[in-house]
Amino acid sequence: MTLKNKWVLITGASSGFGAAAARAFGAEGSKLLLGARRVDRLEQVAAEAHRAGAPEAHFHSLDVSKTSSVDAFVAWARETITHHQSPVPSHQSPLPRLDVLINNAGGAHGLDTVAAGKDEDWEAMLQSNVLGILRMTRAALPLMLDNPGSSLINIGSIAGHVAYEGGAAYCAAKAGELQITRALRLELNGTGIRVTTVDPGLAETEFSITRFKGDVARAKKVYEGTRPLTAEDIADILVWVANRPAHVNIDELLVKPVDQAAVHKVYRRIA
Repeated sequence: MTLKNKWVLITGASSGFGAAAARAFGAEGSKLLLGARRVDRLEQVAAEAHRAGAPEAHFHSLDVSKTSSVDAFVAWARETITHHQSPVPSHQSPLPRLDVLINNAGGAHGLDTVAAGKDEDWEAMLQSNVLGILRMTRAALPLMLDNPGSSLINIGSIAGHVAYEGGAAYCAAKAGELQITRALRLELNGTGIRVTTVDPGLAETEFSITRFKGDVARAKKVYEGTRPLTAEDIADILVWVANRPAHVNIDELLVKPVDQAAVHKVYRRIA
C-alpha cells in the first residue's frame, strides 16, 4: 500500500507525536488534515510537512474536548477533501474518502495521588484521551466506511497497560483508549478498516512539560540519564502501520526505549 496522495487526518498535530507524524506522512507524499488548539503552531507544522514533501497540508483549529469543535473540524475536513480530491474512476464512490485517522490529541495533567488529585486535571485527561477519541472517531467514520484498507490509529500509552503511583486518572484514561480501540475493531469487522493502538513508553516530547504545568526542570528529570524515544521514532512507526498491505492489521503495538524494561525499571546513566 502506498501513502502517496492519501488523505491523513492527525489530531493534536501542533507538537510532539502529532507534529512529527505530519512531517513523516508528508515525506511519504500524503495529503494532510491537521488539527489542534494552537493554530499558530499548526501553521508552522503544516509548512514543515509541505517542505518534507506533502503535496497539500491543510490545518484548522480543533478542541477534541468539545463536540461542537470536533463536528466543525470534520465538516471542514470533508469539504477540503471534496474540493481537492482527484477524479475517481466511475466504479468508485465520488464521496470524500479519508485514508488514515490518527487520534493523537491527549496528554497527562499532574502527577498527584488520588487523595490529592484535582477535578480539573482528571476531567481534562478523560475529556481528551477518552471522550476526544470517541468524538473524533464518531465524526470521521463516515469518511472511512466506504474505504477498505483505511487505517484508524489511536495513540495510547504503556500507562494503559500498567498503573503507577500518581497516574490513576491518566492510566485509567489510557486504559479507556485501549478498550475503545478493541471495541472498534469488533464493531468495524467486515468494513475493511484497520484499527490499531500504538502505545509508547518513555518518550521525550512536551508531554512532561504539560504534565508538570510548564516546569521544564522537573520535566527534564523524567528523562535524566536515559535515551528515551523521540517523537520521530513514533512517527516512523505510525507510517509503517498505515503502510501495511490492506489485509494486514497491526492490533496493538507497545514501544519502549531499550533503557526502559518496565514502567518501574529504567536504566539511568550516571554522568
